[in-house]
Amino acid sequence: MFEYFHFKDLIYRDLKPENVLVQDNGYIKVTDFGFMKKIRPWERTYTLCGTPEYMAPEVIMNVGHGRAADWYTVGIFIYELIYGRPPFMHADTYEVFKLILREPIPFPKEFHSDAKSIITHLTKHDLTKRFGNLKDGVEDIKKHRFFKSIDFDEIKS
Repeated sequence: MFEYFHFKDLIYRDLKPENVLVQDNGYIKVTDFGFMKKIRPWERTYTLCGTPEYMAPEVIMNVGHGRAADWYTVGIFIYELIYGRPPFMHADTYEVFKLILREPIPFPKEFHSDAKSIITHLTKHDLTKRFGNLKDGVEDIKKHRFFKSIDFDEIKS
């Protein structure tokens, strides 16, 4: 999905379970395109938008963000699908922001190492190390051992 959006120079900026619907044939549909924005790969945008628990550090700090912010949300999305809630929660949005900026993602002991690895790679604060934002782009994500049972070429057909 983000591979296609980014190919079309679009960033989504609001991935969360409430915005993903599963059809009866197993395919997913994404909803709520209210924060989507057209932005070229070298450009940055400065709008503070999205769901606080899913916001990338660069969005919170208002230093300019692009496609890498979407990949961060994928990491948080995977975490919530596995663990049942996002890694950082608090009644006060400002406290959520502080946790995102200051704390490492808390992984319970039972968290599978492959899931922990992909989430860690997708949520790096350093954009030069965040999966999806590296030289090989989305291929780094697709080739990660967490997705070893998925044939991405078959999905395209």
